Amino acid sequence: MTKIDFKKELKHLYRPSKKDVSVVDVPEMQFLMVDGEGDPNTSIEFQDAIQCLFPVSYTLKFMVKRGEMGIDYGVPPLEGLWWCDDMQNFSAEDKSNWKWTLMIMQPEFITQSMVVSAISEVKKKKNPTSLDQLKFQNFSEGLSAQIMHIGPFSEEGPTIEKVHKFIQNAGDSRTGKHHEIYLSDIRKGNPANWKTIIRQPFTR
Repeated sequence: MTKIDFKKELKHLYRPSKKDVSVVDVPEMQFLMVDGEGDPNTSIEFQDAIQCLFPVSYTLKFMVKRGEMGIDYGVPPLEGLWWCDDMQNFSAEDKSNWKWTLMIMQPEFITQSMVVSAISEVKKKKNPTSLDQLKFQNFSEGLSAQIMHIGPFSEEGPTIEKVHKFIQNAGDSRTGKHHEIYLSDIRKGNPANWKTIIRQPFTR
């Protein structure tokens, strides 16, 4: 049976340096997505989105593993796009006006019909609240600057600023949305060791 580790296959996207900002050209990929808004620390909607994304992603994984493809793969990590309508009000002190898209990348061999089947299966077993809001879409980011942040989310500020200054010092302009990729299971382990990729698309 073929086994795929996308964090190794796409090492340039999922294993950036924790010291230096790097530039990557992120190809178009397909994702399961759920949109929402509000403080992620207190929003029930945020937790509902997670409870929806992972069951469908794992159902797809086992459909592929048990099916004719005979492929086993690790479910890619949770990712988040973050913004607000007026980015001047995008503040860590007040997250109530934050908007977000939580998403998990899906391999290119996953199809819309497979997603429909997986959703139906999850609905029969768990029927998470956000299931009807789940989208299966392509997402293209292109040129982006990224770095690995080690530590709790509350200490991301200097790391984010480092990425922004890297883009500014190169004479480039930020575009798109603030992007984070969560490589650690925050339910386990010391927050001081959490690994989060900080990514920011830009244009030249």
